Amino acid sequence: MTDLQIAKNNLLGHTICLCKDGNCLFSEKKGIAPMMNFIADGVDLVGYSVADLVVGNAAAMLFVKCGITKVFAKTLSISGKNTLKMHGIPCEYETLTEKIINREGTDICPMEKAVLNCDDVENAYLLLRNKLMELSK
Repeated sequence: MTDLQIAKNNLLGHTICLCKDGNCLFSEKKGIAPMMNFIADGVDLVGYSVADLVVGNAAAMLFVKCGITKVFAKTLSISGKNTLKMHGIPCEYETLTEKIINREGTDICPMEKAVLNCDDVENAYLLLRNKLMELSK
């Protein structure tokens, strides 16, 4: 069984599952919080496969930054798919959507807005970190 298949099989009950060589990491936090936490904690994710509930461009940029090798998304945005493809990361998904909507269902996700016109992974990370700090105030 591949790491991606293991991650997919273990997604139930979690928002994200990352797997490398059968070793799995999980989170129940929503949005990009799990990836931002892994980065802040210095977790080495190079070579991991990821199964995630929702992957937009923001999450895709973080996957690229961390060296993720394969992605499965229950819901994947077109911009997220394009980012993964541009960086040579194969992805699978159940639903492809035009954009990721905020939790209230009233607008585009604020994390997606933060990286809307950004194609640099490091800059995207900084923009996302700043947006999270702004929203937490």
